[in-house]
Amino acid sequence: MESQCPICDLEQADESDVVFRDELWAAEIVPGYDVPGWFFLRARRHADRITGLSEGEQETFGRRAGDLVAAVTHATGAEATYMLMFGEAYPHFHVLITARTADVPSDRRSGDILKLRAEHADPERARALVPAVRNAYAHRTSGSLVADVLSVEGG
Repeated sequence: MESQCPICDLEQADESDVVFRDELWAAEIVPGYDVPGWFFLRARRHADRITGLSEGEQETFGRRAGDLVAAVTHATGAEATYMLMFGEAYPHFHVLITARTADVPSDRRSGDILKLRAEHADPERARALVPAVRNAYAHRTSGSLVADVLSVEGG
């Protein structure tokens, strides 16, 4: 049964679309936004807008966003990686991470990158990129976890 929230429904996403899922956050490619190098980072529970995030979600959002942006940038070779947040059509808190590679024309950069949603949708190529982003994310976060442990232990 489908919920009333299409972002909540992403919990049912095919594993081949998923970069990562932890207790609080998930990142995946999303139908309708399946341009290669585009991913949603979303709260796993339904939280309306950024103001609806729990304390734990607020404390971890920056790390997850930074790690995902770095992984997307690494895996795609993007010259810029954007993070966009609107929350008007779908108030469930999520951000769209978009890789802006060198081949994106100047009239499709910055906010105009959203025009690529229709022009460059390619579900197969988007899905083919997931393993590289997943690996880059795992590599980045494994280093972050070690750094976190060392700082707590005083190392």
